[in-house]
Amino acid sequence: MSDMFCYQCEQASQGTGCTKIGVCGKQPDVAALQDLLVYALKGIGFWADKARTAGKKDAAIDRFMIEGLFTTVTNVDFDAEDIAKTLRKAATILAKAKALAGTVSGTIPDAASWQPAATTAGLIAQGEAHGVQSSNIDPDVKSVQEIVIYGMKGYAAYADHALILGRENDEIYAFTHKALAATLDPALGLMDFVGLAMECGRINLVTMELLSTAHTDTYGHPVPTPVNLGTKAGKAILVTGHDLKMLEELLKQTEGKGINIYTHGEMLPAHGYPGLKKYSHLAGNFGGAWQDQAREFPNFPGAIIFNTNCIQKPADSYKDRLFTWGLVQWPDVKHIDGWDFSEVIAKAQACAGFDEKPGQNILTGFGHNAVLGVADKVIAAVKAGQIKHFFLVGGCDGAKSGRNYYTEFAEKAPKDTVILTLACGKYRFNTMDLGDIGGIPRLLDVGQCNDAYSAIQIAVALAGAFECDVNDLPLSMILSWYEQKAVAILLTLLHLGIKNIKLGPSLPAFITPNVLNFLVENFNISPIGTAEGDLKQILG
Repeated sequence: MSDMFCYQCEQASQGTGCTKIGVCGKQPDVAALQDLLVYALKGIGFWADKARTAGKKDAAIDRFMIEGLFTTVTNVDFDAEDIAKTLRKAATILAKAKALAGTVSGTIPDAASWQPAATTAGLIAQGEAHGVQSSNIDPDVKSVQEIVIYGMKGYAAYADHALILGRENDEIYAFTHKALAATLDPALGLMDFVGLAMECGRINLVTMELLSTAHTDTYGHPVPTPVNLGTKAGKAILVTGHDLKMLEELLKQTEGKGINIYTHGEMLPAHGYPGLKKYSHLAGNFGGAWQDQAREFPNFPGAIIFNTNCIQKPADSYKDRLFTWGLVQWPDVKHIDGWDFSEVIAKAQACAGFDEKPGQNILTGFGHNAVLGVADKVIAAVKAGQIKHFFLVGGCDGAKSGRNYYTEFAEKAPKDTVILTLACGKYRFNTMDLGDIGGIPRLLDVGQCNDAYSAIQIAVALAGAFECDVNDLPLSMILSWYEQKAVAILLTLLHLGIKNIKLGPSLPAFITPNVLNFLVENFNISPIGTAEGDLKQILG
């Protein structure tokens, strides 16, 4: 028997699954605890769904489900003791859900009566017993169940960010309970879960819209903004992750203190929001995508704080100036609870800081509001034959080989084409000068991974302008994936009926051949090939 089993991310060992230790750094005890947490959430979902059928719901139960799912996303929480604490909270939530549901007749699945062990070791043992390896169901059904669960994990991240900004949507909670409860129902078959997967895509669209509205209502619509990749003289704090509210609070607390704030990874698009770019000490962007942190962070002479997923095992050279916030945690790294960042600020003031060294400017801030504001120029350029094709080249970046494909694709895309990009996959080519077409930049950074909502709005608006289906537009989607948010976004695209997507750098290990064949037959999904070959096939 293996020490663990996890195949939820693109880096799954041997393309099949991590069985000794996670390629991400996840230890077997953490894997077992996460398995048990998902198992516990299924039980809570069972009872919460029953309660909702009777017209009863509870905000604490709803919000815990989102927190629990997000906790198990790749590169979020590596701290066994913290996950154990979440599991013990799950016992309280389970009891509350049972009480809310009242008496339910019929056979209740085992997960619905789960009780936590008293110790972390006992919890780990339960996690091993209830992990993905224990399933004896049909592999194709299991495959689609996993797709649904990973899709829910993905939108849970977006729902958590929205909740931090005071926004929530009951439809998200209702589906989460229903779908988790469904995984316990042996009477459901393959097509039942295919339907749930499509519905999961719709719920992710609802969630991305919720978060997009929360961002724009709070910080304004992003505007095209140059971001400097150099450094300013002075003390420094690096913010990495996805959460804009946390960045805003840090900017407020560092005003007038001689500390410059730099973004990293998926925080780069923050520079485009008027409500954040107004802070003069939001200095620029340092480094690239998440997988380069071990190489880049030793060279950052200040404090570093993670506010969501994408953390890697920290090196000793910067561990003492590393902080986590929100759901992201690493053992023996200082975690900030709440909104007081005085410890982070004090650490930055004690560090050497940067010398003045200006660098290249790159552009961000091309959300749907900005792009649709010049839609008439875009449409005119298409009708005049100046723009022949649009490519959405984006998604997750990662360490696994094969991602140079996306760099080559951007390099080789003809000069009469426009590239929309989003998420950290943009770091494969976002420093390239691709020029413009009649004043329209050929490379448009739409934003974070959740800003796939903006990309969808742009595509729908173009389809409306040309009075055609989205699939009939001169638009191709060339996507890279790494973790569960990418799964949620893919399900949204499938829910919208978007076809001909190319996906890479490798196909998910949790998709069986039969399920893959279903996706090929119904949506013409295909793996990436070579940049040159794919461009020829798309444009030919």
